[in-house]
Amino acid sequence: QVQLVESGGGLVQAGGSLRLSCAASGRTSSVYTMGWFRQAPGKEREFVAAITWSVIGSGSRTLYADSVKGRFTISRDNAKNTVYLQMNSLKPEDTAVYYCAAGPLGRRVTIEGSYDYWGQGTQVTVSS
Repeated sequence: QVQLVESGGGLVQAGGSLRLSCAASGRTSSVYTMGWFRQAPGKEREFVAAITWSVIGSGSRTLYADSVKGRFTISRDNAKNTVYLQMNSLKPEDTAVYYCAAGPLGRRVTIEGSYDYWGQGTQVTVSS
């Protein structure tokens, strides 16, 4: 089992920045993909960003939803088993509960079902 704990959400004005963190614990050796999803009120949960890395440690790859490309950056600190989502130039439409997810390699990272473990979510509210 892998446990994920998100932090860093809050209230920010439009144009501002927030950094979300997702700390993983447990059987993290089975995790090679971590992603961020979000769910706004009345909407389905959607993909935001993902980062994958290989068993041999030859770097990582990232993927972003078009709606956040150029504004959000996903990164990881391997030593801390933590993934970050730096969110800049925030817009009111970014308001949502943000979820961290973890899974193995070889699956489609934009799909919720590709992830085996989920965090409890953290609220991000962007005021206009």
